[in-house]
Amino acid sequence: MKAFGFTSNSSDPILVEQATPTATGNDLLIAIEAIAVNPVDTKVKASINQALASPKIVGWDAVGTVIETGNDVDLFTVGDRVFYAGDVGRSGCYASHQLVDQRIVGLAPKSLSAEQAAAMPLTSLTAWEALFSRLKITAECDAGKNILIIGGAGGVGSIAIQLAKKIAKLNVITTASRSESERWCVKQGADHVINHHADLVLQYRSLGLADPDYIVCLNNTDRHFKSMAELIAPQGMICSIVGTQQKHDLDCLKSKSAGFVWEFMFTRPMFKTNDMSQQGHILTQVSHLLDKGELNSTLTEIIGPITAENITLAHDKLVSGNTIGKIALTAICD
Repeated sequence: MKAFGFTSNSSDPILVEQATPTATGNDLLIAIEAIAVNPVDTKVKASINQALASPKIVGWDAVGTVIETGNDVDLFTVGDRVFYAGDVGRSGCYASHQLVDQRIVGLAPKSLSAEQAAAMPLTSLTAWEALFSRLKITAECDAGKNILIIGGAGGVGSIAIQLAKKIAKLNVITTASRSESERWCVKQGADHVINHHADLVLQYRSLGLADPDYIVCLNNTDRHFKSMAELIAPQGMICSIVGTQQKHDLDCLKSKSAGFVWEFMFTRPMFKTNDMSQQGHILTQVSHLLDKGELNSTLTEIIGPITAENITLAHDKLVSGNTIGKIALTAICD
C-alpha cells in the first residue's frame, strides 16, 4: 500500500510504501476511493512534537470498498462500498488502504460520487452527536425552538444547519463573516445569518426572536463564551466542539439552570464505549437521508488525487480559515 505521512509538525508530506495490512477481529480492510480533509488533520500534524522515524499518517474522512474482513465482522462483506471517519488513535486515510473497525462504518450513499460521500462522515457524526446525543434534541419535543449555530459555513456547520432545520425542525440562526459564506448558510437552510466578528448579542436580539434554547459553538469558544452565556435561554444548553485556552466561569449559567457540554466525535472509538456502534448507525441514517435528497453533500472543492502537493494545498486552505463546506481528494494514483 501507499500512503502519505508526516515526520514532524513542520515537515512536508512524505510518500510511504509498506505492506498492506491484514484485517483481523472487527476490522475491515478498505481500498480508498476518495478522502476529505478536516481541521483535525492539521491539528494532529501540529501535535507531532518530536521527529518521527516512521511518518504519521493522518486523515479521518473516506469512502472506499471493503476488500477483506476480520474474523469477527458480521455487518459488512467484501465488495461493500462504505464511508467512515475512523479513529484518531489509528492510522489515517491519506493512503491507498486503511483498517477501520466495522462498528464505526456505514454503507456509502449510492446517489453520491466518491468525493461527495467522502466529504460527509466526520462532520455529519460531529453535528449529529452535538444535536441529538449531547443536546438531546428531538423533533417531537423541540420543533420550532431556536438554535444558534456559531460558524455555519464550515464543514460541521454546513451539515449542522441541515440537520437542525430539516430533521429537528428548529428555527436556525447561524453566523458567517463574509457575503459568500452567508449565502452558503442560507442555501443549507439557515433562517437568519449574523456576523460572528460583530456583537452577537446585539445582532441576535435585533432579530426580535426569543433567546436560543440551544447554541452550538463551532468557532472560537473563548471569544464567544460570554455572549453565549448571555444569550442562552433559561434551561437552555450550549455545546461546543472547540477547545479553550482560557478559564471560563460556569457560575454565570447557574441562575438560568443552563448547561454546557462538549462534543468530540472521536470519543466513542477512542474509549471503545459500549455504544461505539452508534456511529455506524448514524452514518447509515445519514446515508439514507442523502440518498432520499433530504440532506445534501457539503462538498465544495475537489483538488485532485492524494499527492504531497495536493495535501499541502488542502492544509493551507484549511489553515486560512476561509474555507466553505468541504474539500476532497481522489485516490492515490498507482
